[in-house]
Amino acid sequence: MPRPALIQKPLSILFAAQMYLAMGVVGLVMLPAALISRDGAIRACKLFCGWVRFTARLMLGIDTRIEGVVPTGPALVAAKHQSFLDVLLIFAALPRPRFVMKAELLRMPVFGWYVRRLGCIPVARGGGAAAVAAMVAAARGEEGQVVIYPQGQRLRPGATAPYKYGTAALYADLGLPCVPVATEAGHVWPLGPWRKAGRATVRFLPALPPGLPPEDLLARLQAVIDPESERLSHEHHRHAG
Repeated sequence: MPRPALIQKPLSILFAAQMYLAMGVVGLVMLPAALISRDGAIRACKLFCGWVRFTARLMLGIDTRIEGVVPTGPALVAAKHQSFLDVLLIFAALPRPRFVMKAELLRMPVFGWYVRRLGCIPVARGGGAAAVAAMVAAARGEEGQVVIYPQGQRLRPGATAPYKYGTAALYADLGLPCVPVATEAGHVWPLGPWRKAGRATVRFLPALPPGLPPEDLLARLQAVIDPESERLSHEHHRHAG
């Protein structure tokens, strides 16, 4: 059951404080292992993801779910982005994720150290064709799953935006299947400080084969990700009711 708003707001503040404290503690304690190997960095980040999921359920009543067939081999993962929570759930699900992210995040203390060690792929916003080419070059040569947000931004539930060419450029260069991912996590973890009790899901959808024309790929991604995210939103409201 959703907690009353007067209780939920103080709990949201307390939850955020302990989450960022845990990020610093886990990051520093696990730093030696992360420096030794990428696997050490992955373990540290998965530990943090697990902690956030546990405390979100305990403190806020947020039930997190990972559904569908999660790719275990090399793949391009194209996901809807509504909140930091869907990032954590995708990372928790994938064996060796590498996220495409805005370059300024690499300058953050602790967080930035780890995303570099994980092999995450920086992209300069507004950099045009040169930024896309640099992103594609940076994505090559490491095993695992490359995660990109094809709309290039966080969106509230129900909102949409054009699917950008960078996803198609990565897909063509890597020659990997593309796995769409839908979510409704923005309902419980919206932009801003307040959190809401309820269900948050990331749903992995059937993979698209390599070799599709760029326009076909983007059209097919939009045709499955947006409607499935809307279905999850309707399920969320039925569950909450």
